[in-house]
Amino acid sequence: MDVHGRDLRYFLAVAEELHFTRAAERLFVSQPALSKQVRLLEKAVGTPLFVRDRRSVRLTRAGEALVPHARRVLEAWAEGRAALAQVRAAEESRLVVGMSTSPGRGGLLPAIRSRFTEAFPAVELILRQVGWEDASAGLADGGSDVAFVWLPLPEQHRYGHLVVAEESRHVALPQRHPLAAREAVAMADLLDEPFLALPESAGPLRDYWLAPEARAGRPVRIGATVHHPDETYEGLVDGRGVCLLAAGNAPLLTRGDVVTRPVLGLSPARLALAWRADDTRPPVRGYARAAAQVTAHARGRSDPSAE
Repeated sequence: MDVHGRDLRYFLAVAEELHFTRAAERLFVSQPALSKQVRLLEKAVGTPLFVRDRRSVRLTRAGEALVPHARRVLEAWAEGRAALAQVRAAEESRLVVGMSTSPGRGGLLPAIRSRFTEAFPAVELILRQVGWEDASAGLADGGSDVAFVWLPLPEQHRYGHLVVAEESRHVALPQRHPLAAREAVAMADLLDEPFLALPESAGPLRDYWLAPEARAGRPVRIGATVHHPDETYEGLVDGRGVCLLAAGNAPLLTRGDVVTRPVLGLSPARLALAWRADDTRPPVRGYARAAAQVTAHARGRSDPSAE
């Protein structure tokens, strides 16, 4: 037996007014519609709730027994709705920005923040650092509302995105490595090197940073799996492998014993701001719009748009 909150509201209105016409006016429904709904409720519970005659309406014993329970149910639902409203208001007053590495890039983050807070002054921006095992930087599990990510994303059809930077791909090497003496390195010279790789959960992004398209079918040698910059640095200085990275991320690894060199012949890496395609909340779209404006300004365009 399923009874809707509307049924209980209608029942209580009649129980309190003991008059179908006045109850209908209170509920802003027609008297025939109210009578029909009460009859359906009586049928659902299997017993009459009211005694009706030409002069009066009164509760049956079953109706009297139901009144306090109906009130408690409606009061509990009202409290539930209020709690949901508070959660929704809290969610709409904060925006979580996920990232796996800092999107620094010449003041990109503060420039976006400035434009966003001008349009949404009441929304708090929260930065969330996410490990490399999640290439979506928290979008996939809902922990982030928007995120700075490297393309390609796993299940990219689920997301909208805006490319905010394109950077050449470099290779990070131990300073003592023979190739470290060169100003630039050809990918052909790296084919026999073991590589530090992202976790398998990173999906297509793991493959991207191993550059299979430039290996002419030669398999990749994986020296170790890495989950964050510190682990990558340790893997490099321990000689467990080399790794590709975006030029803007070189400062994360060049701490004295590691150098980075441009790799010839590879397409540039693309850093993007991404969001779930079905998330149409104004702060999400507002942050994407702010990022588009900042990116367009940096590129000298006047008509920014997000993909």
